[in-house]
Amino acid sequence: MTTLRDLFFRHVAQTSDNPLALQVSRAEGEYIYDDRNRPYLDCISGIAVSNIGHNNPFVVEAIKTQTERFLHTMVYGEHIQSPQVLLAQKLSKLTKHQLNQVYFLNSGAEAIDAAIKLARRYTGRKQIIACKNAYHGSTIGAMSLMSNQDYYITYGPFLNDVDFIEFNVVETLDKITSKTAAIFVELIQGEAGYMPIQPKFLQAIYETCKQQGALLIFDEIQTGIGRTGKFFAYEHFDIVPDVLILAKALGGGLPLAALMANESIMSTFKSNPTLGHLTTFGGNPLSCAASLASIEFIEKNHLIENVQHKENQFFSGIHANSSVEVRGKGLMIAIQLSSFNSESRVQQVIKYCFDRGILLDWFLFNPHAIRIAPPLTISDEQINYICQTINMALNL
Repeated sequence: MTTLRDLFFRHVAQTSDNPLALQVSRAEGEYIYDDRNRPYLDCISGIAVSNIGHNNPFVVEAIKTQTERFLHTMVYGEHIQSPQVLLAQKLSKLTKHQLNQVYFLNSGAEAIDAAIKLARRYTGRKQIIACKNAYHGSTIGAMSLMSNQDYYITYGPFLNDVDFIEFNVVETLDKITSKTAAIFVELIQGEAGYMPIQPKFLQAIYETCKQQGALLIFDEIQTGIGRTGKFFAYEHFDIVPDVLILAKALGGGLPLAALMANESIMSTFKSNPTLGHLTTFGGNPLSCAASLASIEFIEKNHLIENVQHKENQFFSGIHANSSVEVRGKGLMIAIQLSSFNSESRVQQVIKYCFDRGILLDWFLFNPHAIRIAPPLTISDEQINYICQTINMALNL
């Protein structure tokens, strides 16, 4: 008898030789249930997507309501659709109207590509600067901002005029010049192993961009929507970017991304040529309705205000020692292993926790670290269980 698992491997294109292949029957709150109804405490949130937990009733109700009104009606930007307009207004308000226009897209990588176009068009320059070990997505444009050749070398050639600086190394900022259109920055490097940016480095980038007339673009695809203890991670630094990129948790579980800037920058898409950037499904009304409901749920339940407490609980609960470093911000936490053969130990810890009903993950550019990024709704009791289980795994 052909099983769903058989069909998965036969017909669903694979991204690796060893997918986790957890067969999902349902998901609710902080848990994902397999085909035997066994619960798994989700500590990765679909890679920082499910910030308000799975199948949130508040969001589901908003989705149901929107399905009764309309779904796709026209390509982005042509029709006035209330979920889209109200979400744009809400996001602008959350930036204190410093970024007052939103261009909606479908995914983070698509938003990165659009931001490259916007920066080059607005400044009239070609050079793009990114940080080493950054990850901005897997489209050709986004991969052009990737310094790790192991992941992109077989897919080139990529965009010209892209250069890289060392993350948190001020001395490399001399690469930002009058020829630079923009620099793309993650405030916490995701796939490098949740490496936080140093305030001194960020301030130097900000000042250099102002001096050279380059746009400062923050990739908050993972850090946005409350994950670090602020709605936007840039609020920790009191530095507002020229362009802000959101995705992942923005959609409340549905595909949605946003490119934010002020009107003077964003208006360059309107002319010379007209329709300078196009998307068919960007800002889909169903996704926008889910996003609005998700933001409202976060605000009503004060989820962001509790993130610092939960961060502290993780940091104190995981027993760091000479072979283990715990780092990150908010509910973006990495456990860095420094002992011999740590890559295999990471997988052992992940497997140990999986067998005990906890989903953890590793990092694309840092296989020596363990990823922890649970929903913002996670409870103190759940955090205690996670920390206890991880500690047991580390002590084996």
